[in-house]
Amino acid sequence: MATRDLSSYNTSDVPSAVDYTFGIVVADWNQEITGELLKGAIKALRDNGAQKDNIVVRHVPGTFELTSGTQLMMEYVELDVIICLGCVIRGETPHFDYICQGVTYGITQVSVQYNKPVIFGVLTTENMEQAKERSGGKHGNKGVEAGLTAIRMAYYQDEMESFEDEDDYYSMN
Repeated sequence: MATRDLSSYNTSDVPSAVDYTFGIVVADWNQEITGELLKGAIKALRDNGAQKDNIVVRHVPGTFELTSGTQLMMEYVELDVIICLGCVIRGETPHFDYICQGVTYGITQVSVQYNKPVIFGVLTTENMEQAKERSGGKHGNKGVEAGLTAIRMAYYQDEMESFEDEDDYYSMN
């Protein structure tokens, strides 16, 4: 279990987001939590140079629908990276396991299919208290972490696409 606020960061460790376009697909289920994750992700993007017009936000009904929402966004909107935000809280049935497994696999498949970074910003918690602790509480805001990861992965993809030859690999930081 995390023991500190993991969404604290040094801005010098994050590349500028000014040249990138970001999609955010957010689940409306557990909106008290996902709304805070969304605020955190947008704040991280904007604090690091992302232009307001370069952030596209779309809502889907629940976390399971993040996969198809992301696939549709990839299909119809020109983006550098997509952030998926959701929250699944364990209940009394195996539903939790099926949703978590399905969305994890689905998001990974969309990323591979489109050769674009898709960031997994989905909380999978035992209870509402844990979800609140990770959406702005004592463990920070995982939405902020997802936003920062999106910037770093967009930059990483640019680096990989700019390789001219094998010597470039050794000159990268």
